[in-house]
Amino acid sequence: MTRTITAQEVRAFWRDGREIAVLDVREEGPYAQAHPLFAVSLPVSEIERNLPGLVPRLSAPIVVYDDGEGYAERAVRRIKALGYTDAAVLAGGLSAYARVGELYRDVNVPSKAFGELVEAICHTPSLPARDVKHILETEENVVIVDARRFEEFNTMSIPRGRSLPGGELVYRIQDIVSSPDTLVIVNCAGRTRSIIGTQSLINAGFPNRVAALRNGTIGWTLEGLQLETRQTAKTPEPSEAARSEAKRRAARWAQHVGVPIIAADDLARFRAEAEDRTLYTLDVRDPDEYHKGHPSGFASAPGGQLIQATDEWLGVRGARVVLYDDDGVRAWMAASWLLQMGWDVYVLEEGAVVPEVFQTPKSALVPDFPKASITAAELRNARDVVIVDLARSTTYSRGHIPGAWFASGPELARDIAGLADKGRIVLTSPDGDIAAFNLRELQESSTREIAYLEGGTRAWTAAGFPLETEPRWLSDPIDVYKRPYEGIDNARANMQGYIEWELQLVAQLANDGVSRFHIIRNEPGQPAER
Repeated sequence: MTRTITAQEVRAFWRDGREIAVLDVREEGPYAQAHPLFAVSLPVSEIERNLPGLVPRLSAPIVVYDDGEGYAERAVRRIKALGYTDAAVLAGGLSAYARVGELYRDVNVPSKAFGELVEAICHTPSLPARDVKHILETEENVVIVDARRFEEFNTMSIPRGRSLPGGELVYRIQDIVSSPDTLVIVNCAGRTRSIIGTQSLINAGFPNRVAALRNGTIGWTLEGLQLETRQTAKTPEPSEAARSEAKRRAARWAQHVGVPIIAADDLARFRAEAEDRTLYTLDVRDPDEYHKGHPSGFASAPGGQLIQATDEWLGVRGARVVLYDDDGVRAWMAASWLLQMGWDVYVLEEGAVVPEVFQTPKSALVPDFPKASITAAELRNARDVVIVDLARSTTYSRGHIPGAWFASGPELARDIAGLADKGRIVLTSPDGDIAAFNLRELQESSTREIAYLEGGTRAWTAAGFPLETEPRWLSDPIDVYKRPYEGIDNARANMQGYIEWELQLVAQLANDGVSRFHIIRNEPGQPAER
């Protein structure tokens, strides 16, 4: 019988800072409607693909839950099959948790709630959209920097904006301001990255006046102002003088906050202890720098996005985290925020030599792909075949194999049973992995012949075969939460509702009492160098 754990026990882990991974194994849509603060979204159908990265230690305590759909027991079986030894089901599921703790909407909630707390404690300056528009129309000595990823900036941006992802702000800002009188306005799509970006510059003692664009592109749009699209302006690499100044400022702030700096020997010790203490090693530089070369064992986690979406990299609350960059600035700033968010975080010292070979913990026993497969060429020529696509619905909608049905991974067996079509079923997914990992479970619940497409839909397109966009919904597309702050086609009511939701997060945090967030201010009487 599967072991259970109560909601009160889970909350005690969080309050005490002990390691625990809490996984919501429903689709992302229901997860975004209601979940505990530190719960991570991981649909049961994606466990084999995504759990090893989120939870690298096989003995880490894992708790899974659903809301009565029956996924949790299945999830525990799949988790244990990967070699994890401490997996339990949340007793009573989501409804039981709701009786003792707060439930939160949306995604990346710990980061967003933290951002709201930063603004409330630090009084992070911001300007409303109409004021910013007036400034842009009447002043030349102003710089607009967009703290989102470049791809988001390219989709929509504020006039005169340029891309400067949040983790790079302190590192790159100096060279793009013409004088100490230049006003710097930081924006994102909503609130979090502009708040954190603005406060990062203030904390680092950047001398110019800095303000966030209040409510980001959402606030701009709600005021009826026009956004630009397909802009490509980026902020270049800093000069040596700017880099030196950034190092001085970032080091001063990191020391004030108490960010621990470790040597290569300390990292080796952490890695040796990784069987008993979960360890994440992350390179917070720009992804292009990461791909040119990085220390062995470090994953790419651009600093701004890491703070914006900690739950996409750090599945085990209470784990150790070691950050790396090549001169300290970005790692120091990212670590200063993670420390305030309650993480046990360290920065690897500049110049540390990390060996290519090192002690690693036992890894997940990812199952071999089943033998029941079909190639793209064989599928192209096959007859009496029903194709079922397990891609996320947004990916499916952009293009899928002609005739393919969209299916929900967690409800795959239920929904395939309703297919009137006869013949062999072929599962596909973007690269074939999710399809292969879900094949055996489907075979156990169906009498039909079932195979998966080797290499998935990518193999199909690589062979030169066409895609189509006409949808066939075998399952309701609840697998992706439509974020009101992404894209340019969001309903006004959804954008307004999102801003109102963010603004009440501080009160919700206070009522919940498990965050362990603590905002560190500048020393009394010693404001940041301004």
